[in-house]
This record gives sequence, structure tokens and C-alpha cells, in this order.
Amino acid sequence: MSDNQTPAPKSANDVNNTIVLIWVLTIFFGFIPSLIFYLTQKDDARVQDQAKEALNWSITATIGYFAGAITSFILIGLLILPVIGLAHLIFCILGAVNGPKTENFRVPFALRLIK
Repeated sequence: MSDNQTPAPKSANDVNNTIVLIWVLTIFFGFIPSLIFYLTQKDDARVQDQAKEALNWSITATIGYFAGAITSFILIGLLILPVIGLAHLIFCILGAVNGPKTENFRVPFALRLIK
């Protein structure tokens, strides 16, 4: 065996499992898993695309959490924080379910900071 072997291409099932893993881990760990997959999985365009989408959504949710924490002093943040949390949960579940099925799953309210 030589050291110059190229890795075998990933099967469609492996790609779909990776996409589901990205979105499920994003529920619990925020932007960290999507950032790791975005930086390490450069060989597959679909995984790269969904990692970028999960990262964009995580950044958007983090901005929302920060705004909710700041405005909680005037009590409106107490309404914003649960809404952001529920939206985060719903959009991550939708990403885990629809990400492997469609070519370009997009979260509707995510800021597109990483292109």
C-alpha cells in the first residue's frame, strides 16, 4: 500500500448521516459542531453547504439570545428568549429531517453571514 492513496468517495448514506448529525448537534452545542464540520469537511459540497447553513442559523440564534438577554432588563427579553429557543429547536429539527432530502435546505430567518 502506498501513502498516496486517495480516500474513497463517501456514499450518499454517509453524507445524509453527516448532515443529520450536524443539525442534531447544533441543537445541543450551538455553532461549535457546524463550525467543525464546515472547516473539516471540504471534500463534500452538500455537507459543506449544510454545515454553512447550520452555522449561519446558529450565529443568528446567538444574536437573538444576546438581544433577548440585553432586553430582559426591560422585560421584553423574557418573551424573546423562549421564542428564540423554540425557533432554534424547530429549525434544527427541520434541518435534520429535510437537509438530507433536499439539495439546498435553507432556514427562513437565518442571516447569511457566511457565504
